[in-house]
Amino acid sequence: MELTENKLKQRVQRNILTVSVLILVGKFIAYYLTNSVGVLTDAMESIVNVVAGAISLFSLCLSEKPKDQNHPFGHGKIELISASIEGILISIAGGMIIYEGIKRLLVPTDIQKIDVGIYIIAASGLLNYLMGWYSIAVGKKYDSIALVAGGKHLQSDTYSTIGLVAGLVLLYFTGIAWIDSAMALIFGSVIIITGISILRKTTDNLLDKADINLLADLADTLNRNRKPEWIDIHNVKVLKSGNSLYMDCDLTIPWYYNIEQGHKIGARLQEAMKAKYSDHAVLNIHLDPCNIFETPKCNKCMCTDCPYRKEKFVAVEEINVTTFIRNEVEFSE
Repeated sequence: MELTENKLKQRVQRNILTVSVLILVGKFIAYYLTNSVGVLTDAMESIVNVVAGAISLFSLCLSEKPKDQNHPFGHGKIELISASIEGILISIAGGMIIYEGIKRLLVPTDIQKIDVGIYIIAASGLLNYLMGWYSIAVGKKYDSIALVAGGKHLQSDTYSTIGLVAGLVLLYFTGIAWIDSAMALIFGSVIIITGISILRKTTDNLLDKADINLLADLADTLNRNRKPEWIDIHNVKVLKSGNSLYMDCDLTIPWYYNIEQGHKIGARLQEAMKAKYSDHAVLNIHLDPCNIFETPKCNKCMCTDCPYRKEKFVAVEEINVTTFIRNEVEFSE
């Protein structure tokens, strides 16, 4: 039986969560053996990985629920809430790690079996990187913010693990105790920055901030499929909920077209969107006749057979982000 996109995303997240639990156990064993606050840093972040992974799995299950009377845009934005919680947890973990680093710097303790800790932490770092790559690849393919955010977090954990292993190797050969605390302070700060970065992105999406890259991709799609009757497209608004796109736009067409002709033109625009975004795009089109604007449209219109042309055609106006968000002024004759 073929898996749906949501079921596939859930399976990916379930696999990641299972491996994260195993890594968490391994890191705490390494901390127990070494008594290194640097290793504790990595172990505490793994707690965040497990908790965030569980929240992400829950959000993916909930986002699969279909639209209903109370949620006309579906439940996709739960993924943003999941990513926000993950960002908060990451930031808190970073603060706790810095606290432990300062505490250990003031009150040093003996560190043991560093070589065993190095092996365990290095192996967990490799697993984290592979899981992060897997999560990001699936997340980008199926437009899942939760999977992409989780994958980036796992990979950032890997980068800090590389630094931690280097620090442990240095500690192993030099025996300088403050190196352990310094690693905790450095990587705790990196973790906080990662958490804040995730929070900023999810907050922008929750507030429906315009996604310039998405608008540019939309413009490119429409330019490649443009019909002569699409004189221009403006007042574009895009709402993203999970992997669904809800788009409103104004499409300017020749003023003398009847309702049936206008409907066919709008259908062509919807077909172009569906070819690019499959069934994830929901498009609402408002048709504007070309003769209601303060600035004449004739010199930008490609309809060569227009019997009412008042100006010679000069050049078509390219569809881009600027024309998308333009709010044109109409006038009454």
